[in-house]
Amino acid sequence: MAGGAREVLTLQLGHFAGFVGAHWWNQQDAALHERTDSQEQPGELCPDVLYRTGRTLHGQETYTPRLILMDLKGSLSSLKQESGLYRDKQLDAAIAWQGKLTTHKEELHPKNPYLQDLLSVEGVLSSDGIWRVKSISNGKGPKPLTTAATPEPLIPTEGSIRVWSDFLRVHLHPRSICMIQKYNHDGEAGRLEAFGQGESILKEPRYLEELEDRLHFYVEECDYLQGFQILCDLHDGFSGVGAKATELLHDEYSGRGIMTWGLLPGPYTLGEPQKNIYRLLNTAFGLVHLSAHSSLVCPLSLGGSLGLRPEPPVNFPHLRYDATLPFHCSAILATALDTITVPYRLYSSPVSMVHLADMLNFSGKKVVTAGASIPFPLGPSQSLPDTLMQLGVATPWTPLSACGDPSGTHCFAQSVVLRGLDKACHTSRLTPGTPLPSLLHACSTGEEVLAQYLQQQQPRARSSSHLLLTPCKVVPPYPCLFSSSLSPQGLVLDNATGAAGESIPVLGALCSSSSLNRALGDLAEELTKLNLRRWASFMDAGVEQDDLGELLQDLRSLAQCYQHGDSLMD
Repeated sequence: MAGGAREVLTLQLGHFAGFVGAHWWNQQDAALHERTDSQEQPGELCPDVLYRTGRTLHGQETYTPRLILMDLKGSLSSLKQESGLYRDKQLDAAIAWQGKLTTHKEELHPKNPYLQDLLSVEGVLSSDGIWRVKSISNGKGPKPLTTAATPEPLIPTEGSIRVWSDFLRVHLHPRSICMIQKYNHDGEAGRLEAFGQGESILKEPRYLEELEDRLHFYVEECDYLQGFQILCDLHDGFSGVGAKATELLHDEYSGRGIMTWGLLPGPYTLGEPQKNIYRLLNTAFGLVHLSAHSSLVCPLSLGGSLGLRPEPPVNFPHLRYDATLPFHCSAILATALDTITVPYRLYSSPVSMVHLADMLNFSGKKVVTAGASIPFPLGPSQSLPDTLMQLGVATPWTPLSACGDPSGTHCFAQSVVLRGLDKACHTSRLTPGTPLPSLLHACSTGEEVLAQYLQQQQPRARSSSHLLLTPCKVVPPYPCLFSSSLSPQGLVLDNATGAAGESIPVLGALCSSSSLNRALGDLAEELTKLNLRRWASFMDAGVEQDDLGELLQDLRSLAQCYQHGDSLMD
């Protein structure tokens, strides 16, 4: 294990979690191959934290995510559950049954046309035998000239992507994928809809033993396991799967960090009452049970609210995304996740997962909010002090936890990461003798600039900050979300003639915020107004009336932890 990495094991639970995870693994893989192809020295982020080395039966070295993934029947599309990475084709051919043979033919799932486009003539076979994208005409660069004789080719729409396996470009280990066969990914029947259904899955010996077997496989090969990160759908029955999984990890691996990212897809409509009520109940039960056994829980969503009232999706000034497409929403959340998890993935002076959680979760504040500025709005001629000064007192990031507008709320503790800015931009570029526009312009390092800014914004908060040169990769199949106001380096242009390149600067934050007092309190209030007799099917799935009363009490207690005035200074 290079550099004595403190390993982290990732659990992906649910279909939207699969979308977010696929984008995240793709982004990390793109960054890894860029360093490998250019023969750069190890960067600021240590890939061994989340990846593992292995060998096939023929001795070929592999490098795959340290990942356990649970999803429903029908979510793999053309991807094989056992993976083709470690398969011994010669051994398969040598084993031949000599007796009577009956052949059953099953139609293969066709590959999504968007994925076929990625792996077509625009790909290139590298020396290690892996297809890699050479260039994709997805709007990120100048389009080729077309004439009447040579019409522009039709590009499959991103809306055709229905499963995460359509765009995952990373090999998985055979022990990574665990399919739940008793529920369907698609269709009207056999859906994993309720919290109680999810809990019951890991009460079945078959699935519990399968999860424990995979956990032991990955954990036992680690030199120093710092903990687990869980990407878990909150809106459906996977909130119950996550609750039982965190309980298992908490009991079996005491002292390890457990960071849980509760994922919610894009906006919803009032026209689906049962789906919306189930989403409300699953989210509430999930947050309470996950926070009971996790070091930290962070809801991640582009929605404006956790409750029943539809709110418009959040706005990013330099992104143009379709909030109804999981492919778009998950890409944005993956970019935020790749940034806010930086502290425990660093090569030098990493902050352990447990230490990061302890800084944020004091006094029972186990739930935190996330935010990100994608991309960070630095102009080509600006310095970091210039940009931060222009932001003024406004919150410098877009909220990503569906807890409402953070303006005017109080921050108790925060972990902030800014990445992807050239070092020449970190400090003031003013000529000597020029009057300083702000205290930020007097700082001698970028780290001092960021720390000073955070102290000015939230003087009573406990703050931790990191400044990295490494940008966030946004190469295909990452969707084309960026406005024409971005340069190839991801910088904000004064005119609208740019085109975003392969990487962007990003600002990400985790905050223990008083906004959770209102968000969790409102969630409890909405639950008290429900006539549960109309939704007996949710209770029939394994939740009792007493469970709901306990849930409301726990939600209100959790909300009280975030009352304004409850801070370290008090």
